[in-house]
Amino acid sequence: MAVYGIDLGTTYSCIAAIDEVGRPTVLRNIEGTDTTPSVVYFESSDNVVVGQAAKDTAVLEPDNVVSLIKRDMGRDVTRPIHGFEYTPEELSAFILLKLATDARTVTGEDARDVVVTVPAYFGAAERDATRKAGRIAGLNVIDIISEPIAAAITYGVLNPEQDRTILVYDLGGGTFDTTVIALRGGHIEVVCTDGDHELGGADWDARTVEYLAERFREEHPDAGDPLDDKQTEQQMRRDAEDAKKALTTRTQHTVRVMHDGRVAAVELTREKFEELTRDLLDRTIEITGRTLATAAEKGVDEYDDLVLVGGSTKMPAVAARLEAELDLPPRLQDPDLAVAKGAALYAFEETFRRLIQQGAQQQAEEMAGRAGLSAEQQRQIAGRQIKTVASRAFGIVVVDRETETEHVAHLVHANEELPAARTEDFFTVHNDQTAADVRVMEQAGSVESEEPADNNEIATGVVRVPAGKQAGWPIEVTFSLDTSGLLEVTAVEKETGDRLELKVDVGGMSEEEVERSRAALSRVRVS
Repeated sequence: MAVYGIDLGTTYSCIAAIDEVGRPTVLRNIEGTDTTPSVVYFESSDNVVVGQAAKDTAVLEPDNVVSLIKRDMGRDVTRPIHGFEYTPEELSAFILLKLATDARTVTGEDARDVVVTVPAYFGAAERDATRKAGRIAGLNVIDIISEPIAAAITYGVLNPEQDRTILVYDLGGGTFDTTVIALRGGHIEVVCTDGDHELGGADWDARTVEYLAERFREEHPDAGDPLDDKQTEQQMRRDAEDAKKALTTRTQHTVRVMHDGRVAAVELTREKFEELTRDLLDRTIEITGRTLATAAEKGVDEYDDLVLVGGSTKMPAVAARLEAELDLPPRLQDPDLAVAKGAALYAFEETFRRLIQQGAQQQAEEMAGRAGLSAEQQRQIAGRQIKTVASRAFGIVVVDRETETEHVAHLVHANEELPAARTEDFFTVHNDQTAADVRVMEQAGSVESEEPADNNEIATGVVRVPAGKQAGWPIEVTFSLDTSGLLEVTAVEKETGDRLELKVDVGGMSEEEVERSRAALSRVRVS
């Protein structure tokens, strides 16, 4: 059976599979490129274009084009287009469907069984939304895995005989993660992770756009602001991205800003670009330092390799700064494609293991035979373990009986090994209380905090309490977080057995809405 790995990126996405000699290979889209811009253009309500053509159209029809949708995953927001409200899950589903359709065109096989990657710092809501996007697209999402783990799988396959401790610095188009990973005997163990899913190459582009607009206003003070015109702004964003890419190999680049019948030729040097964006790079260094400190607390303080992943790591300032700060020579690990390749390897290995566990030996052997795997390679795959950690802390809101102030009691903590399960008793606050609210919270900031304002409410429910009970009546709460980062919460009142079960279902889409969206998308032409 064919399985695929998908890197669903903020700015670019790609899909990979295992070829006939067991190598992960990125499948080119029908336009002939390895990566597809994560941009969706609504030509009409029933005709959707995804990719480079959509990106090109953004200049002409900015109101009908959506980009950077990954930053909205897990949020209860919609984008109004052609009289319809589209959720982030639905918009991401269009991108996934484009990748799967192009893969089918290339291979001649349905690309249905997939593993999709997410930033390591994505929480339960974002991971759940990503899984739903896959289902809306008609895909069977085998698993959701973190991008650094996928990159580490690719790295481990390329260096199979070496036990290494690596620091993965992953700076993509819209997200940033840094993760410490130990590779031991073919097994992969995440030591700790940290990041910011609203920090990436798009922010470097935004700084450049601001600078270009400022220079235009200086040269043409009597003209309008180019940022007030959506078409001009979209063109400037494209020019800014092109300038960023040009400055990876050149020391200067000229951008022509055209607006209101005027033109300003802006000379942008690499030095100026790095000055404009220095604080953004500083933020990645700060997060990396925090990750190293957490790893040191866990007994890891020596590293064999610093692995750079994500297209934005091609910027020369990134490698130079990291080498100066960490005294480790950075290695670019196939930055644009490593994550998709690792996801394909993981999809293949996970499917192979499941077939073995289910007793489907013949299917497993056929699968391995198609990939040209030796008996020893099959044995290694069957035995490979991947251990990961929670990206954030999770808990519930509790009330102090004396002061009646609220705080968050965390049952699962950031960088705790997964799967994690913890049970704890909590107690009613008032006499004759008939119900207990269970408000599930997820760490929102960069560090764990008891303050409710520093956490996001991601699920809520109620457990009934028997009549006539005094304050302090116990309610048993269990948190269970699996290796995909998906959370289940159970609350039980022991006397009556009244039970609340919450599968964290965030982002505004119920199971019924997912099915309705899937049916609606099937009637839309996506190209």
